[in-house]
Amino acid sequence: MIAFVSGAVAALTPTLAVIEVGGVGMAVHCTPNTIAGLRTGEQARLATSLVVREDSLTLYGFADDDERQVFELLQTASGVGPRVAQAMLGVHSPDALRTAFAAGDAKALTAVPGIGPKGAQKLLLELKGKLGAPAPVVGAQRAVASGPAPWTEQLSAALIGLGYASREAEEAVVAVTPQAEAAIAAGGSAPVPQLLRAALQSLNRAR
Repeated sequence: MIAFVSGAVAALTPTLAVIEVGGVGMAVHCTPNTIAGLRTGEQARLATSLVVREDSLTLYGFADDDERQVFELLQTASGVGPRVAQAMLGVHSPDALRTAFAAGDAKALTAVPGIGPKGAQKLLLELKGKLGAPAPVVGAQRAVASGPAPWTEQLSAALIGLGYASREAEEAVVAVTPQAEAAIAAGGSAPVPQLLRAALQSLNRAR
């Protein structure tokens, strides 16, 4: 079991971080939110979970131990593999998932790509109570900021983490805003991983 990796960030893609550990580049699969917190050339420490298959060894990375624990607990449900578990953490924070399971909120789960209404109900039955209780929210923290929507901040940070200038990141966010608004209008949430891919395509076309 590789509990964490620590070293300089050698390279970044929208879904992968290469961390140099003892002269070896460790490829670590991460959510866009985790990628957004990394910078090429800077030191980083990622909590990790090693998934062993007959034909592969895949390392998944997380911002902290709590994310890794939730990632592993999600996979105790039937039909949930590492990719689905990571997708769930790409859309919702660990506490947001705990809140969803505690409240039986199937709609929150269907916001995750690949999870439909039936799958969400099945997950609620199998995982309710297993993730623990969400952290209590202090009254002052309940206030909603009047600034940009959280998805715009996540997307902008991820693009800057990949080496784009702030101006380029802002232009890419504007370019994909209609796609995000359509997803929200349909009753879901802005799918940051898909928006990141669309933003990168728009930036590549502009160059």
